[in-house]
Amino acid sequence: MKARGIAALAASAMLAAGLAACGSGGDNKSSPKTLTYWASNQGRSIQQDQQVLGPELKKFEAKTGIKVKLEVIGWPDLLNRILAATSSGQGPDVVNVGNTWSASLQATGAFQAFDDATIAKVGGKAKFIPSTLTSAGAPGKPPAFVPIYGLAYGLFYNKKLFADAGIKPPQTWQDLVTDAKKLTVPAKKQYGVGMLGASYTEGSHFAFMFGAQNGAKLFDGGQPGFDSPQMVAGVKQYVNLLAGDKVVDPTDAEYVNDSDLLKDFAKGRFGMMMIQSYATAGIQENGMKASEFGVVPIPVLNPLPAGGRKVSSHVAGINIGVFKNTKNKDGALKLVDFLTSPDEQKILNGTFGDLPVVPEAYNDPKFQTPEIQTFKDVLANSAETLPMIPQEAQFETLVGNTVKQLIADAASGKTVDDQAIKNQLTAANKKMQSGG
Repeated sequence: MKARGIAALAASAMLAAGLAACGSGGDNKSSPKTLTYWASNQGRSIQQDQQVLGPELKKFEAKTGIKVKLEVIGWPDLLNRILAATSSGQGPDVVNVGNTWSASLQATGAFQAFDDATIAKVGGKAKFIPSTLTSAGAPGKPPAFVPIYGLAYGLFYNKKLFADAGIKPPQTWQDLVTDAKKLTVPAKKQYGVGMLGASYTEGSHFAFMFGAQNGAKLFDGGQPGFDSPQMVAGVKQYVNLLAGDKVVDPTDAEYVNDSDLLKDFAKGRFGMMMIQSYATAGIQENGMKASEFGVVPIPVLNPLPAGGRKVSSHVAGINIGVFKNTKNKDGALKLVDFLTSPDEQKILNGTFGDLPVVPEAYNDPKFQTPEIQTFKDVLANSAETLPMIPQEAQFETLVGNTVKQLIADAASGKTVDDQAIKNQLTAANKKMQSGG
């Protein structure tokens, strides 16, 4: 899901209430010729999303005669709003969701399944890039959602700072740490790496990715393994950038909004950042030319530990779904089909800086840049899907907040070693097991 400084997910009690609900979604005040659409905040502001989506939804109205009542919801509020709708039955007809939530929300029973007949109404499975469908719901079941915006992580680097330091983009994780130390000059308030230290979603994503590089398995069936030696090593790999390697400014522990991170990267305050593909547009909006930065895959450990996997990203992105109790299912599906059509994918993803989820959209020159090719290659060759199980949302909350706390501890000068990491991951594991 898009890392936009998302606040904590709903408390487990609220999630449990959502999971118990069987109906949801449709706005009881909607007429058959009006749809309510909750869109996620993809742009630099909610106002930008409204400005981008408004004209496109007018096109849909002209084409179908169906009006769309749009509400753009910020990431701090989106999941809680969706869960409240699954519990109350009062909500939209169509909604965007972070794709890592797919199986958790599917378990509520509140969403229309995209079985063969239903997905055919939005173009069929063949319409979408295959990897994007791996995060649309639980394995072995018809997906509860289809993709709308694609994302992947990459390592952005400042070409001038790299040239001044006489270094090239890192090929291995060990290279990254070495390069980051050469770029770190505290007297100049310049550091090797910038991070969103206060974002629990970023913490959960990097715990997953680096845990995978170390051979971790998050769940054995439904049982969590958050405090395994492999997960401890993976979390340390990330947190140690600040705690041990000291290549991150301690003030980054307070960063939750990517707008701050993008602004500082464009100013040259640090040489590298690991962030999702949407950042390309934001960097340029902050005054940095496309020629002044580059993107490579987040490097992996070399050699990989026993059981380690080449993972540079999770299969990130945004999905779109239809609540079961919509009063206009056919109209809702028409909206999903419209927003995922090649022409709309070019417009929406091109504006927001995301990746199209349909192959046909890539014939547009704007999606043929070296940076886009890098992200496509990551998705194809080194991205792994987060576990599509109902407990995934709790994993993001518990482990993400654990990583966030570890980063805060390191920034305040506390010792963050293997034992400290294991202790906090064990506490998260116990909360997961107890449903807390």
